[in-house]
Amino acid sequence: MRVVIPLGVLSLALTSCASDGSGGASDGEAPSSTRIAAVIKGLDNPFFQAMEDGIKDASGDVTIQAAADIGDTTGQADKLTALAGQDFGCYIVNPISGSNLIQALTQVSTAGKTIVNIDSPIDAEAAKTANIDVATYIGTDNKAAGGKAGDFVAEQVEADAEVAIIGGIAGDVTSAARVDGFKAAVDGKLTVIQESAADWKREVALTAATDIIAANPNVKAFFAANDDMGLGIVKAIENAGRTGEIVVVSVDGNKDALESVEAGGLTATVAQYPFAIGSLGVQACEVAAAGEELPESVESPTALVTADVAADAIEAFPQPFEEFENPLQDLLDN
Repeated sequence: MRVVIPLGVLSLALTSCASDGSGGASDGEAPSSTRIAAVIKGLDNPFFQAMEDGIKDASGDVTIQAAADIGDTTGQADKLTALAGQDFGCYIVNPISGSNLIQALTQVSTAGKTIVNIDSPIDAEAAKTANIDVATYIGTDNKAAGGKAGDFVAEQVEADAEVAIIGGIAGDVTSAARVDGFKAAVDGKLTVIQESAADWKREVALTAATDIIAANPNVKAFFAANDDMGLGIVKAIENAGRTGEIVVVSVDGNKDALESVEAGGLTATVAQYPFAIGSLGVQACEVAAAGEELPESVESPTALVTADVAADAIEAFPQPFEEFENPLQDLLDN
């Protein structure tokens, strides 16, 4: 049975939560402005389109800027720099890399504005060195998401089967966590024959998977660190005439990936809730504006979507299709 927590409920303005000295004004004071600025990754990826929708859906006075694409580190930093000196009390940031927004965030933090980090974590050491105070982090446990994919793949293929991994940008924290989680889950069960980076892009993953399949005819499964790359792998398998023979599992739960699962392309995707992550980011800003204490981190859940539940996931999209515990639920009642 599908139980959905309406995101209209999630979009209620919270009235109790911000860190003691956390990026908001000092001594428990609320920021001077309730206006919110959000800087996210490129809208060329449907995951971040859903995140933007979640930010827009939440209550609040929000200005949203997005990078040109997933590799636009400098452009994204420039957008945040342009917003940093303006009258915003809270900044929601979804950095492309762990450090590309550090310089701009220094200005935000020095001004005593609240910083809410969503989805992709800011590098902790870089933030510490720059004296940047991050109020809270809201996002997926990416290692657990990769582990969930690994457990599923290990159940779908025979012991010691050959599997390949395609990650995002080399050195990216999110990609590394997902890949590490997958490898830990299949360790001692399956044989990883190759690990490649495809820059989070479908066409790059298509090329990489084509080469892997040609060189390793016994490959039985692929893990991709995001859906776009997973769909590129599906196309490579189709081109090789091996549809239905190779398991493909990715992470994100974008609508096109859910539809691929339902149609028999992707075997499964580990769905995240970018719509909810965006909405919760706005709520965290509203909590900070009330001068209350924010938790250090808020973990958003994941759900494995296979063919038997894909229709439910599509029907609910972009909202969660399974019930999950909202870590801020208690605050909604205060």
